[in-house]
Amino acid sequence: MTAFNAPWWARNRHLQTLLPTWYKRNQQIPLEWEELTLSDGDFVDLAWHPTVQPPGEQQPLAIVFHGLEGSVHSPYAKCILPALAAQGWAVVLVHFRGCSGRSNRQWRSYHSGDSAFAGEVVDTLGERFSGSPLLLLGYSLGGNLLANYLADTPHSRVKGAALVSPPLDLAACSESIQRGFSRVYQHHLLSRMKRNLQRKIRQQQSAPLAPEQVTQWRNFWEFDQHYTAPAHGFAGADDYYQRCSGLGKLKHIAIPTLLLHSADDPFMDKRVIPQAHQLSTAVEYRLSDTGGHVGFVHGSLWRPRFWLEEAIPQWFSQQLQPANN
Repeated sequence: MTAFNAPWWARNRHLQTLLPTWYKRNQQIPLEWEELTLSDGDFVDLAWHPTVQPPGEQQPLAIVFHGLEGSVHSPYAKCILPALAAQGWAVVLVHFRGCSGRSNRQWRSYHSGDSAFAGEVVDTLGERFSGSPLLLLGYSLGGNLLANYLADTPHSRVKGAALVSPPLDLAACSESIQRGFSRVYQHHLLSRMKRNLQRKIRQQQSAPLAPEQVTQWRNFWEFDQHYTAPAHGFAGADDYYQRCSGLGKLKHIAIPTLLLHSADDPFMDKRVIPQAHQLSTAVEYRLSDTGGHVGFVHGSLWRPRFWLEEAIPQWFSQQLQPANN
C-alpha cells in the first residue's frame, strides 16, 4: 500500500476535509435497504450495495460503520461502497440508531464505545454469511467504536479491519474541535444531533428531556453530559470519554487492523496519535502529514482521486490471501 501524499493544490487540512463533500454531492449509488431488528427490540437500517461481480463460494462480506451523524449518503460512503463491491464482495453499511433518517424506538441511540452493538450486528450478519470471511471498516466515530469492539471481542472470522480517522482520545477531540475554524464542524454536527434528539423527544411522551433544554447546549461536551452519558449508562461526559476512548484499547487488538490518521486532522490533535508501545503487533499504523479528516484527496484539481477507495480494498485483499489467514 503506497503512502498518501496530498497534491500541491489540496494541502490545506480544511480543503482536504471538505473536498469530498463537494465532489460527491450529486453522486448517487445503487442501494438495497433492510431493517434489522435488534435483540432489545430496537432497529437499525442496513444499506446494501449490489455486488458488481457474481458472488462466489464463501464470498467475503465487508461491513462498514459510518461516523458521527453520518449515513450511506456521506461522501466517504459514496466512495468506498462501490470500490468494495467492485472486488466481488458483499458490502453493507450499518446505520447507527436514528442515523438513517428515521428515529429509533428507544431513548438511547449510539455512542463511540458501543462494542456490544457492533458485536450483535457482526454476529448476525456473520451467521447469514456462514463460512465467509468478514472485513470491518469504520470511519471516524465508527473507527473508534471498532477499536473497542476488536479489543473486547476477538473474532476468528474477521480477517481484517480498517479504522479511518478515529477520535481515539474522545476528551481531546471534544476540546480540539472547539478551536478556530474547527468550530464550524462542531456547529454543523451539533446542530444535526440536536435536531434529531428533539425529534425523538417529540415522538416519545416519556422523554426525560424537553426540546428547550437541548437548544441550550453549546458543544459536544454538553450534549454528551446531558444526553449521551445518562442515556447509555455513564456517570457523565468525562466518564464516557475515559471509558470509550480507543487509544488504550489498541494494544489488545489481535485481528489484523489498518489504522489511518492524518497529522493535520481538524477534528483532533496529536493526543490521538498512538505511541509504539500502545499498538499491538496486529495493528498497522499509517500517519500521513496531510489528508484532513476522512479526506485523503489526490490527483488533479479537475480529476481528483480518493486515496481511501484505492488503499482500503488493496489492504483488505492482502488480508484475504492464504498466507494471512
